Amino acid sequence: MTFMLLISCSLNDDSTNYSFEVLPVESVDIPDEFELGNTYSITVHYEKPSTCHGFKEFYYYKENNERTVAPITVVFENNDCETLENHTAEATFNFIVTSNGSYIFKFWQGEDTNGEAQYLIIEVPVTE
Repeated sequence: MTFMLLISCSLNDDSTNYSFEVLPVESVDIPDEFELGNTYSITVHYEKPSTCHGFKEFYYYKENNERTVAPITVVFENNDCETLENHTAEATFNFIVTSNGSYIFKFWQGEDTNGEAQYLIIEVPVTE
């Protein structure tokens, strides 16, 4: 599964050009367990590469009790962008627990040298 998403937009010569970029997850703040019927905030930490990157939304794919998650940023193509070194950004989403068993979260961490997707996999059991 490849997450390289690059979309550009320019409506006219005076408009701002931008693209979207999926960034790898560095770490996650997630509870050790969920209680059925409750809502939990999950915070994703990722490396922000430049001052022109801003969080847009999450890539969020669900299949049964498995969730694949990655932050999508909008990248404004400005000449005054500054490269950031070791700048961790964070974004949070709410997760509603609707079923029993365990949830398996796969947070995308980029690709290895063979182009294979790498994930931070966290299993969270559900209690009643």
